[in-house]
Amino acid sequence: MRQLSIIKRLTFTVLSIWFTTGYSQQGLTLTRALDIAESNSPSMKKTRLSLIRSQENLNAQNAALKSQFSLTVNPVGYSQNRSFNDLISKWNSMKTTESYGLFTVSQPIVLTDARVSLVNRFGYRDSYSEYTNSTTKGFSNDLSLNFDQPLFTYNRTKLQLKELELALENSKISYAIQLMSLEKSVTQAFYYVYQQQQSMEIARQAFTNMQQSYDIIKNKVDAGISAREEMFQAELNLATAKSDFENKQVELENAKDQFKILIGMSLYDDIIVLPDISVDTVNVDISFAIDQGLANRMELRQRKIDIESSQFDLIQTKALNEFKGSLGLSVGLFGDNEKFGDVYSNPTDNEEVSLSLTIPLWDWGERKSRIKATEATIEAANVSFDEERNNIILGIRQVYRNLINLRNQIAIARQNVTNAQLTYDLNLERYRNGDLTGMDLNLFQEQLSQKQLSYTNSLISYKLELLNLKIQTLYDFEKKEQVSPVMELEK
Repeated sequence: MRQLSIIKRLTFTVLSIWFTTGYSQQGLTLTRALDIAESNSPSMKKTRLSLIRSQENLNAQNAALKSQFSLTVNPVGYSQNRSFNDLISKWNSMKTTESYGLFTVSQPIVLTDARVSLVNRFGYRDSYSEYTNSTTKGFSNDLSLNFDQPLFTYNRTKLQLKELELALENSKISYAIQLMSLEKSVTQAFYYVYQQQQSMEIARQAFTNMQQSYDIIKNKVDAGISAREEMFQAELNLATAKSDFENKQVELENAKDQFKILIGMSLYDDIIVLPDISVDTVNVDISFAIDQGLANRMELRQRKIDIESSQFDLIQTKALNEFKGSLGLSVGLFGDNEKFGDVYSNPTDNEEVSLSLTIPLWDWGERKSRIKATEATIEAANVSFDEERNNIILGIRQVYRNLINLRNQIAIARQNVTNAQLTYDLNLERYRNGDLTGMDLNLFQEQLSQKQLSYTNSLISYKLELLNLKIQTLYDFEKKEQVSPVMELEK
């Protein structure tokens, strides 16, 4: 169709300029621009770092749930203590030199929040007492198996692990949402640059047309057919068209700079966008679109995570000032001897059982008030979930109406371009024959330029609204497939 050929002609002109200016100018498709933005965009870098942080926090917690090994070494220690003996009214001193090593193996138990540890302390001691005038030397080894179990309270270990898992899931969702938002921003900026390219090219054509009309009137004035005043008007129109063309050049360069900042390109890279502006209108079932949005939108899962996190806060709050206890068990052997090999020749059994209880008496209503505050937070999270759900439905309904309206606007804009082009061609011929003034021709030129831009803008608006529908529903109605934006962290 004629109107499509106009758009193609404009695009071809822009491409021709690109190819003729050398290889310094980089052509960007939308797909390429999105790839660059995902890697280089500052907002995506920050969101990716947040995802890495959540992943590593979870990795650290999982590592902490494995057996922990530690070794503490004190190679040498020296102490001197003086004390007064009342029986003999004399000051005495004791000098001690010792070395020891402490080896510990500890294993948390996720199921019960308990901890089992094996502790081995090996040491050597050399002590001299001035009071007894004697020296004591010997080795010692203390080996014990310990078990500690919290009672009557929540499982802190399991809860912390679940919180970190939810935090990682939330970070992945945030990354995916940011990626979808970036796609929208980049797409909008991409087509804005294209619009500026088209505006500049239309301005160039208008300038060329004005140059043509100026040449026509100049020839007529030189031949004495037209009055010189018409040439003055033609000069004014030509200067205006030239000024508009130069302004469009500046606006295009500014738009390209903003676009390069957005996707993370160097400002010194010269680019030209290469869009596919062909549009195939799609039929959208509003009920199906809403169902897809409610099933797929990640924001709803985020609100569920908020509710779960609030439930964890409630568990922790209820544990405040509540009846709780702790059970401790320890069994072991202790041996000492002057000779290293005889440390356990006559060991001593060490056993210990401990039970501690914390019984709240009066907290002036602190626990009750904190529980009520946390319950209010949970209720607010549920309200936010319902609100998010309604906003999703509302957004999809609005996009649906916009698509129908834009589809109608495209048809109108397409016909307007056809009519404006035919009108301009007819009046250009009238101008050549002297039946139309330059001022009148200029009006028809401006009308044509405006209709061309309106048609281009209507096509772009429809493509952007289709993208908006994809973001709203996480379903691509053009490809008829679901969108899965949740990104896994690279290993």
